[in-house]
Amino acid sequence: MLTDTDRQFLRIAYDEALAGYNEGGCPIGSALARGDTLIAQGRNQRVQQGDPIAHGEMDCLRKAGRQRSYRDMTLYTSLSPCMMCTGTIIQFGIPRVVIGENETFEGNIPFLRDRGVEVHLLQDPDCIALMQRFIREKPELWNEDIAED
Repeated sequence: MLTDTDRQFLRIAYDEALAGYNEGGCPIGSALARGDTLIAQGRNQRVQQGDPIAHGEMDCLRKAGRQRSYRDMTLYTSLSPCMMCTGTIIQFGIPRVVIGENETFEGNIPFLRDRGVEVHLLQDPDCIALMQRFIREKPELWNEDIAED
């Protein structure tokens, strides 16, 4: 069940995605929270930092720093996670993920669910519109981000 807090943190992830888009990067944002407390937020920084693994979720987790445990946290992401980010969610034992959309990129929702992660998919119109605009404007950058030719 989604709460107002979930919607607030997903909006933070969207705002991070929009900031990344405005910087010329891939518009994918993320936030990490423990209950009502925001731990960190981040965005895809591949273009800005020249770092091929600086996806939105990875940037957010880096900014969260070392954590004793992630078992009581929720990760919010504007776009369904790729396999690298999915693996990190599983590796860290993050039990709950709220996803803005998977229309533009299917991601790995079944893989997460098969490993016991509680996944909520919103199909948020703002998240969808931003990704569609980006893919339309910069298809070569999007293909690079998802490692497609």
